[in-house]
Amino acid sequence: MTSKTNNDHVKTLPFRYQFTAGAIAGVSEILVMYPLDVVKTRIQLQHGTISGKEGYSGVVDCFRKIVRQEGVTKLYRGITAPILMEVPKRAIKFSANDSFAPFYQHLFSVPTMIQPLAILTGASAGATESLVVVPFELLKIRLQDRSSASRYNGLLDCLSKVVRNEGPMALYNGFEATLWRHVVWNAGYFGCIFQVRARMPDPAASPNPGWQKTMNDLTAGFVGGVVGTTFNTPLDVVKSRIQSVAKEAGVRQKYEWAWPALAVIAKEEGLSALYKGYVAKILRFGPGGGVLLMVYSAVLDVLTKVPQ
Repeated sequence: MTSKTNNDHVKTLPFRYQFTAGAIAGVSEILVMYPLDVVKTRIQLQHGTISGKEGYSGVVDCFRKIVRQEGVTKLYRGITAPILMEVPKRAIKFSANDSFAPFYQHLFSVPTMIQPLAILTGASAGATESLVVVPFELLKIRLQDRSSASRYNGLLDCLSKVVRNEGPMALYNGFEATLWRHVVWNAGYFGCIFQVRARMPDPAASPNPGWQKTMNDLTAGFVGGVVGTTFNTPLDVVKSRIQSVAKEAGVRQKYEWAWPALAVIAKEEGLSALYKGYVAKILRFGPGGGVLLMVYSAVLDVLTKVPQ
């Protein structure tokens, strides 16, 4: 297991350190940024342009209407699923990325990390991460969607009804779209982290190394979050559409596979519809990406100082 510093120096770290740091980083990010995820999902599930009381014209309008019409607590509806998901999800994200790095360096005989490998390790980490998150994502989307939320009395009720009415495999509806979403986001995120860190001041040469390292992590994570989000938003829109609809026997779904669904949405609602919820996602995953990397790095630093 490895941890990469600003200068591509690689040191061995136990898997339990990476797992713990990733889990703490993920939960920290979700607690701060979750309301934006609810807003993002509501906007993405809005077909076409809907005006009036039921429609959302943007992030602020969506926030305002949720609070006024449903109450502040609805901004946290469905958070149990992502909280439970965040521990394995973020832990796998960072530990897989750190584990794939030496594997690919050895495979391609590259002594130090380079940009193409940073993108490849990120994409591989995203694919690994997606295997864990699909059921949690589906339950979260069902609870966040205003049109279906009234059918469920919470996470366990939603889980039991999906399994009972649609079958256990329904929990993996949208797996292919989720896979692509995570591959694209992580490739952009970790690829940008590598580039940004390489261009930031070396903490070792700074009069305040701790502060400089924190700023490097926040900046790299923010840029990575913005770039990853920009590339993967269309796939996130598709994933939300696929997972929000309950499957019925003998009924062909409008949205089934990621790439054909992209074409359907673009044709019926215009290309701009592929970026529904983009502002909310940027507001979450820009700062959220910075928080993730900063907390992950800080927790690793603490753990490595713990006596063995």
